[in-house]
Amino acid sequence: MHIRITKASDIPSSEITPKAHYMSRRRFLGTAAAGAALAPLLAAAPAGANLRWENIVKGPFSTDEEPTPAEDVTSYNNFYEFGTGKGDPIRNSRFFRTKPWSVAVEGEIEKPGTYQFEDLVKPHQLEERVYRLRCVERWSMVVPWVGIPLAAMIKRFEPTSKAKYVAFETLHDPKRMPGQSYPVLDWPYVEGLRMDEAMNPLTLMVVGLYGEVLPNQNGAPLRLMVPWKYGFKSIKSIVAMRFVEKMPPTSWSESAPGEYGFYANVNPDVHHPRWSQARERRIGDFLKRDTLMFNGYGEEVAGLYAGMDLAKNY
Repeated sequence: MHIRITKASDIPSSEITPKAHYMSRRRFLGTAAAGAALAPLLAAAPAGANLRWENIVKGPFSTDEEPTPAEDVTSYNNFYEFGTGKGDPIRNSRFFRTKPWSVAVEGEIEKPGTYQFEDLVKPHQLEERVYRLRCVERWSMVVPWVGIPLAAMIKRFEPTSKAKYVAFETLHDPKRMPGQSYPVLDWPYVEGLRMDEAMNPLTLMVVGLYGEVLPNQNGAPLRLMVPWKYGFKSIKSIVAMRFVEKMPPTSWSESAPGEYGFYANVNPDVHHPRWSQARERRIGDFLKRDTLMFNGYGEEVAGLYAGMDLAKNY
């Protein structure tokens, strides 16, 4: 196994981040010690401004693999709202502003409403978790994400027994997201999870990486991270959550249903129609490695799919 479970107080962020990258990011330009202190962190500055979260605890389920250098994590991205090239997001999102930011929460819940970012993100809940990210294009990274367990956020909305799925939606604003001016997908980007997937302890609502506020190109200010699924399930720049009874549509399964399914679990035995998913290349490595079932998180999530045909439910 490549998973270790640690207590919140065991490991400071500085021991996870490679020293050279950590020390270069020691400049504190903001504070998030209390809700009122979130404001200076939410006004999105140009990429690379190094605004940091404070008082982050070490979360559970972190891999013991070496994190991918922060420079690679923040410059090699899929974020089609800012362009289809891997270098487009960092160039085209530089002046994307994320303040103010709100999320509309609707559907089969007792507490619907429009929640401001500051209401959703409580600094005392922030954890750093080092998760693998596996892209369907056969590359992967290891990223120290900063976020809040999605389950903790969902419980505040008090879902009813009719809430079988949770659907997510990305901001739709072609003036701010120039990639949306092109019909690459049917905008806005939408995704969804089964409720048991959303409530799994691994599922994280992300607000940062490497101890810093989430950069624009990585999905600021609020994105999902579902580490046992391919990266396209981890929707970025979320503005809506809807709790529904039936399986919601998702952008890639609607656009190319023969290539991308609703579940999108990392599975080396189920190939993309145009390539094999059996091996992957970690960013920065020359040689490929074997792809792990459920991206290596099978012990935590395999039970969610007991009895399912994972070739049919891809």
